[in-house]
Amino acid sequence: MAARVPISATGAAVAPTPAACRGQRNSTASDGVSAAAAGRIVRTYDPHPDFAMNADRRSRRSPRPPQDPRWAAVLARDPAADARFVYAVKTTGVYCRPSSPSRLPRPENVEFFDTPAQAEAAGYRPSRRAAADRSAVAAQHAALVAAACRRIQQAETPPSLAELAAEANLSPYHFHRVFKAVTGLTPKAYAAAQRAQKLRRRLRRRASITEAIYDAGFNSNSRFYERCGQMLGMRPRDYRAGGAGNAIRFAVGECSLGSILVARSARGVCAILLGDDPDALARQLQDQFPNAELIGGDAEFESLVAKVVGFVEAPAIGLDLPLDIRGTAFQERVWQALRRIPPGTTASYAEIARRIGMPRAVRAVAQACGANPLAVAIPCHRVVRSDGALSGYRWGVERKRELLQREAAA
Repeated sequence: MAARVPISATGAAVAPTPAACRGQRNSTASDGVSAAAAGRIVRTYDPHPDFAMNADRRSRRSPRPPQDPRWAAVLARDPAADARFVYAVKTTGVYCRPSSPSRLPRPENVEFFDTPAQAEAAGYRPSRRAAADRSAVAAQHAALVAAACRRIQQAETPPSLAELAAEANLSPYHFHRVFKAVTGLTPKAYAAAQRAQKLRRRLRRRASITEAIYDAGFNSNSRFYERCGQMLGMRPRDYRAGGAGNAIRFAVGECSLGSILVARSARGVCAILLGDDPDALARQLQDQFPNAELIGGDAEFESLVAKVVGFVEAPAIGLDLPLDIRGTAFQERVWQALRRIPPGTTASYAEIARRIGMPRAVRAVAQACGANPLAVAIPCHRVVRSDGALSGYRWGVERKRELLQREAAA
């Protein structure tokens, strides 16, 4: 029996549904009657439009993977790759770690970054899972770096990068990057700072210079004497004597901001102090160098003071002086960052912390600014709060405001 074709109210034939088509094919096959023999025209069945669209989407969803080998780690959700990179999704604006259980994006929408900081700098935000994972990873990295720091502090000779990385179960390249992100220093720079600190402690205890050299981890006298000027700012025997024999010339002058003291060692300008009382400034210098020989400046030295005073009054002339900078490794990193702030501009404490690679060390940056012994030469007055408001200044907030106004006008 031939299948019936439904007719609409207007008399036009209605296309059969897929179920009807299946029933029609089954009925004609079971009856053994062909469509031609039945005298009917049977239209070829076309899939539903939605079905065809979904099939097209599925075919496009499986393009060839990108050439970047990191995509394979994303497909495998490899947790071992979490420490090497993150991937960002252009269509959602978020980034994830390779092991994230999130739904996989289309490969052409993926962008890779070495660190989460790079992804955020490009405008991406962490996914909810990434934000939760990041705190756990940060805690893990902090623990690894703390263990490495203890290892460096307790070792008689500084361990190599390969040894430290092996103990942390990381590659040397990855460990180097993690260590610097947490401490702001490379492992080598941290070891050098610890060695210098150990040397200073030994010399203060009046140990012999040879004993202090080897106790601090130096393998030879020659290597030590190559670096002793940078570490101590003077000869080792002078440092052991508390600076005795280390001559520092100084002079006190007046400027529109009050009294100003400028002091210079054999290496360069070592102090620029501002205040209201010249005698108080002289006492500060004596406290800073308790055993050094303080010598009043002569006429030639007073020209140096005039140069500093001239810069205070007219910042546009600039100040190019050899500096004798003495501080901890962290302080010197901060002070170098301060010297890169252009005149007439400011930076926040948080910005300086990011520039030295330690975004969480905002409070430590503020303390380093407060310990700055070289007013205006190391321009800590150019550092403000994140909201732009002036914060504390070692030589008074009013002086800070005046210096900033002069630089802005210049």
